[in-house]
Amino acid sequence: MNETKGLIFNIQRFSVHDGPGIRTVVFEKGCPLRCLWCANPESQIGKPQLAWTESKCIGCKSCINSDLKCNPHFNDEGLYWDEFNPDETDDIERICPSKALHVIGYETTVCDVITQINKDEIFYGDEEGGLTISGGEPLMQPKFTYQLLKEAKKHGISTAIETTGYGDTGDFIKIAGKLEYILMDIKTLDDSVHKRVTGVSNEVILNNFESIRKAYPNLPMHVRTPVIPRVNDTEDSIKSISEFLRCRKNVRYELLKYHRLGEPKYISLHRTYPMKEVELSDEVFELLKKYEFNNIS
Repeated sequence: MNETKGLIFNIQRFSVHDGPGIRTVVFEKGCPLRCLWCANPESQIGKPQLAWTESKCIGCKSCINSDLKCNPHFNDEGLYWDEFNPDETDDIERICPSKALHVIGYETTVCDVITQINKDEIFYGDEEGGLTISGGEPLMQPKFTYQLLKEAKKHGISTAIETTGYGDTGDFIKIAGKLEYILMDIKTLDDSVHKRVTGVSNEVILNNFESIRKAYPNLPMHVRTPVIPRVNDTEDSIKSISEFLRCRKNVRYELLKYHRLGEPKYISLHRTYPMKEVELSDEVFELLKKYEFNNIS
């Protein structure tokens, strides 16, 4: 039994957007990037967090009448709390009947995750479906990620990863040796823009992309660019990425349209949504889609 531990915040079943076929997606917690458009802000911090969903709150006040050390209290803007200690997780789950107040992120073992994945094996099909590890950023928990992939392959489960590409090159190469498919973001080739909108340089990301192509030239890589207004929504930006990738074999390039679906999560975490009222027009996105291609054989 593999008791290697990691921090995750969700296991999503029956996904068809995170690799070939039907996938079970394990979302690891923690990411070094702070993308302004991030749809999963709860994935960024590498520790459990407390959140409150107003639409689920039934106003019972069980939380504020409890002896929780995080001291939940209402003000004009909703429910707030003091510093949260993950040791109170079980108490919070017991005290809030509607789960409006809830903890995001929990420690688990490779063995426990594999037990969950095995329940879905019948849906994967003979070849395509399987496990996808996402995040957050799986390269931030390299030991757990590697062991989870290794154990999945022992069980005959197809493996994929969804990554920003930002992490230790040696870790990435080792992890890639247990993969059958990689989904990776390349947001821009302009390092100054990348630093401004994510907080980190993309030199590490581009270097890791080249290192994986060199180490595993036959490993399929699905590269995606989220098209973000005022960041990379120009022909010059998208064309440059497309031309950078097009000469590589076993690479698919896809554009993802910016959306605001993650905005309620910022509210739940009492964070301001960074993109404010920015929108991307369908016309611009459709114009840029001509730069997509698929060289995966």
